Amino acid sequence: MEKKAMGKYIRLAPRKIRIVADNIKGQPVEKAVNVLGFTPKKAARVLLKVLNSAVANAEQDPEVDVDTLYVKKVYVDEGPTMKRWRARAQGRAYRIRKRSSHVTIVLDEKA
Repeated sequence: MEKKAMGKYIRLAPRKIRIVADNIKGQPVEKAVNVLGFTPKKAARVLLKVLNSAVANAEQDPEVDVDTLYVKKVYVDEGPTMKRWRARAQGRAYRIRKRSSHVTIVLDEKA
């Protein structure tokens, strides 16, 4: 039985989160928590928070055995982009794009 959790409007570029997200796909939850705990990237903290939320969602169902859960899917979608500008030489302005992400983690039980 699939359980999922979402983190929306995370102020980190999707490509940075996807690098860390690929490390936990298909892993048991226990191992995924350990991997994220020892990964020295900001994206690891974000993914750990969403993963813990997905586990908490799964614990609400009495039919689900939390010890058999694994990370079935991890989606990192692009959220809205804030547009800012920075002053440059000779009166020009350069655009800065501050990207955000939506993270979805889907857990399932091993059969």
